[in-house]
Amino acid sequence: MDQNRNLLSKLSPHLFWDVDRSTVDAVKNKSFIIQRVLEYGFMSDWKVIYALYGISEIANTAVNIKDLDQKSLAFISMLSKIPEEKFLSYTSKQSAPPHWIDK
Repeated sequence: MDQNRNLLSKLSPHLFWDVDRSTVDAVKNKSFIIQRVLEYGFMSDWKVIYALYGISEIANTAVNIKDLDQKSLAFISMLSKIPEEKFLSYTSKQSAPPHWIDK
């Protein structure tokens, strides 16, 4: 557990701007941590979660994130070789109508 806390302390502070960083748990908040790093992290943050969880755990968690942005979805899909269609964020965004029409 101390090793996980040590690794989490290496993540960029901007990833946890809205929460008390000391309350973030590597196991309980895995999905939250992975989503933040995929969407807003630096390469150094990616290396931390890769060391903590490994690619298969990151990908299996990301598959169930409903609101993962398109860039992050494409990135983790390519790395894990899991088709984008298997991700919940892909299927949920396909059925959500846009707020405005972009022409």
